[in-house]
Amino acid sequence: MTSRELVKAAIQHRATARVPYRIELCTDAWEAIRGRVGAAADQEAFLRNDVLAISPPWWGWHGLGPEWAGADAPRTRATVGGTGSYEQFGETIKKWRGETDKYILVTIYGSHFEKAYFARGIENFMADLGGEPEFARRLGRRIIEKNLVMLDNFLAFPEIDGVLLGSDWGSQLDVLMSPELWHDLIAPGEKEEYDLVHSYGKDVWVHSCGNIERLIPSLVAMGLDVLNPVQPECMDLARLKERFGGRLAFWGGISTQQTLPYGTPDEVRREARRVRDLMARGGGYILAPSQQLQNDVPLENVLALLDVAREGMDSPGARDAPP
Repeated sequence: MTSRELVKAAIQHRATARVPYRIELCTDAWEAIRGRVGAAADQEAFLRNDVLAISPPWWGWHGLGPEWAGADAPRTRATVGGTGSYEQFGETIKKWRGETDKYILVTIYGSHFEKAYFARGIENFMADLGGEPEFARRLGRRIIEKNLVMLDNFLAFPEIDGVLLGSDWGSQLDVLMSPELWHDLIAPGEKEEYDLVHSYGKDVWVHSCGNIERLIPSLVAMGLDVLNPVQPECMDLARLKERFGGRLAFWGGISTQQTLPYGTPDEVRREARRVRDLMARGGGYILAPSQQLQNDVPLENVLALLDVAREGMDSPGARDAPP
């Protein structure tokens, strides 16, 4: 199977000869090790992931007045500006599709809830949710309307396999707002986005840090295909697999707070295999750490993680994708 086929099979909960993976390094982590990893020209060539990620043309807040940083809810309209080129984006993914058999994932982190607090600051926006809910609703609606237009502008590209949307809804203890408030202010817009992505035949991936277990049943019902990063420090992986593993694929789960920065290479291999074997049972898993690797992870532990990720690449039916 090609890398693309492996990832699609995992999302569809089908058995494969090996588990696909996507591992990511923060810029500081890559800079710390790049001189020690041989002839690899860039991070992707070194990691040889089954998933290639690309950022699309998108939008951001532009020229917000000073009242947007104040405690009171602003009364002026939020102004925005677009970034990127659709023509260049299209050329890039066509080039990728011609050169590789990997799964192409468009990544849009901070797409909704985070987008709102990027405009207001997280303290102010959390206060808005409690004290100015109608303002928070209008701001969220503006974000979703803009997102839907931007998504519609590139989803027709046939080279795209999936889209990742993201907002950090959880702390390590629980959801940052009540589930009732999330269902009222967040879920309707998310559902519109998921439905749009699915209407083009693409998979929906979502990134949310923290303990969001109370939201997962709703995310499954809304059509989510893949959840990331699945932090083991705040959610029980075995419980997640038991409750949702037949309906939801997971990407992540290997500890970046404990094992990867502080464990030995052998401990990293044992933990990575444990998580892989648990989460990939019956399909539904893309192997990865629970966050991008930072520069506190020794190169030896990165290599140990890659050792496990690449196990089975030479077995029958499991072909290594080109770098």
